[in-house]
Amino acid sequence: MTAPLLDRALSIGADSRDSADERFRKRLLVGVALVILPVAILWGCLYWFVGEHEVALTPWGYAAGSAASLVVFARTRNFAFLRTAQQLLILVAPALGTVMLGGLDESSSVILWSLFAPLGAVAFDRPGRAWPWFAAFVATIFLAVVFSEVVRPDGADLPEGFVLTFDILNIVVVSLVGILLLVTFARGREVAQARVETLLLNVLPADVAQRLQADPNSIADHFDDVSILFADVVDFTPLSSRLDAREVVGLLDRLFTTFDELVDRYEVEKIKTIGDCYMVAAGVPTERPDHAHALAGLALEMRECAKRFLADRDGHGLRLRIGISSGPVVAGVIGRRRFVYDLWGDTVNMASRMESHGAPDFIQITRSTWELLRDDFAAEPLGLVDVKGKGAIETWRLVGPRSS
Repeated sequence: MTAPLLDRALSIGADSRDSADERFRKRLLVGVALVILPVAILWGCLYWFVGEHEVALTPWGYAAGSAASLVVFARTRNFAFLRTAQQLLILVAPALGTVMLGGLDESSSVILWSLFAPLGAVAFDRPGRAWPWFAAFVATIFLAVVFSEVVRPDGADLPEGFVLTFDILNIVVVSLVGILLLVTFARGREVAQARVETLLLNVLPADVAQRLQADPNSIADHFDDVSILFADVVDFTPLSSRLDAREVVGLLDRLFTTFDELVDRYEVEKIKTIGDCYMVAAGVPTERPDHAHALAGLALEMRECAKRFLADRDGHGLRLRIGISSGPVVAGVIGRRRFVYDLWGDTVNMASRMESHGAPDFIQITRSTWELLRDDFAAEPLGLVDVKGKGAIETWRLVGPRSS
């Protein structure tokens, strides 16, 4: 019961258009305001009980202003207003208390609470705004000390134990709230950073992502021994015309998610998808001697997985055309917005041609791949295939491991 109520309270002023970072900042500021609110009310009550009725009005005034800003925020969803209002209140209210009590000692250094103004600028706005607020904090301390000598030169006549207790409470509570603020903010940043890194790893290979974060300049590498695989769904265009948009996307999502799992198991790299075409590489960005073997095993499993899709609906599953070629490639990251890790070279072109010139359920490979696989995999010669720009190319159909 408590958790839903707390979540609802923290969600006041929430907007469906908010980014994840802005939503986090809103919830954090509302949470801090709700924590300080009862503390301010209690502070005012204690001063009231010791006879400092005018002084009690400063924390109560802060509480009233804070509550009013939360109400306005709930109605307008204007985060800039809430942020500024909270920072001004926490800057001014403790300073007024210092002035009315006659100095830093008499007020038990309550002005320490004003430090939350620059801290709030870091947590809820942006770091550059912290320095003006810190300057305002320093100026506020100076003005509070000067005006306290004018407004109440003799200082408040409070019991020594009361002043000492408030000294300890101000230091401990301010430190506690500050630590909670910074820890929560740091954890939120860690979650956000982890989310960004996860998204980056979904776009780029891990090694490339680390290099790109360390050096944002262009990444370009040459690899001598790589295997490339292209897989395309046969007759997908007429199939998609019989399905609605959600079914088409759902079908490809399930199929490619299954392929992704196989890619992870074989420890190869998914490069990209183009429509209903799926591209994989082995030997990049980390070299491996068994690159052709890895893609051969992957191709055989991909073909069998595809056959199980829609088998219960159409009586037969999906069929793939798969092409594999091996050789040198150039790899790199292109672009600065929506960048992609891509491969270029004759090896890539030949693998694409093997797929496009292949037959349904065939895994067509070039001589370069066959020479790497022939001791461990069975393959049938298919003769010559006319490839644009290359002429007649000798090809094979991959059958399976020789042990079977």
